[in-house]
Amino acid sequence: MLLLGAVAKAVDRTAQGPAVLLPVPLRRPFSLAHAGLEAVLAVALLTLTGPAAEAARTATAVVFAVGLAALVQMRRRDPEMGCGCFGGLSTEPIGWRSLTRCGLFLAAAAATVGVPRPGWAVLADPTLWHGAALAVEVVVIAALSPEIGEIGVRLRSPVPCELREVSRSRLLRRLRASAEWRERRSLMTSGEPVDTWRHGCWWLARFAGRDGERTVDVVFAVEVAGRRPEVRALVADTAAGTSADVSGPG
Repeated sequence: MLLLGAVAKAVDRTAQGPAVLLPVPLRRPFSLAHAGLEAVLAVALLTLTGPAAEAARTATAVVFAVGLAALVQMRRRDPEMGCGCFGGLSTEPIGWRSLTRCGLFLAAAAATVGVPRPGWAVLADPTLWHGAALAVEVVVIAALSPEIGEIGVRLRSPVPCELREVSRSRLLRRLRASAEWRERRSLMTSGEPVDTWRHGCWWLARFAGRDGERTVDVVFAVEVAGRRPEVRALVADTAAGTSADVSGPG
């Protein structure tokens, strides 16, 4: 799972999870560093023996403990934020499944401390018990992984984006996981859109807002297709009908 998380963060440039709390120039370096740490720990768990193995196992447990604490804090700060556990696949708002999964990984990492055999030795000489335990773990982790649904969407037969049907709830999740949403959330008077519509490959949503004494419309455009859907934003003066701020991607 550490290796899968590392690969997902490395290949998908969408900033999610703790990375979005950093300034934009630091988000990608942070994601790559996080991926590198996970890859190093995964290799260490598989190959090291003796005191070095114990250090790696302890470090892995610490990483998951810090990760669980970070997820709790991120959920309190922004309930719509994705965990970023598997890069851009983790756009689902942090919920009980993500928290439970991280807690189980923490328990599993802590349980390896003191185990005499390295990971490669277990893989080289599996028992029926190992196979049964692995099967149960796969089922439980799959049930606790909202990323499975996102993978399914991406693997479906391709349909022209103009004709692709995407649920309103999924598009709202993509929008609320974007930097454009977080940067303009303070302007909006409600988290629900006043109006939504489709235009080709884009889904647009208009939110009522205020900027000081001005009444404004905050309009977002979410790309329907793509592995990393683009999000654009525009803030317009409602009375004058003029654009105050346009930006993208998110």
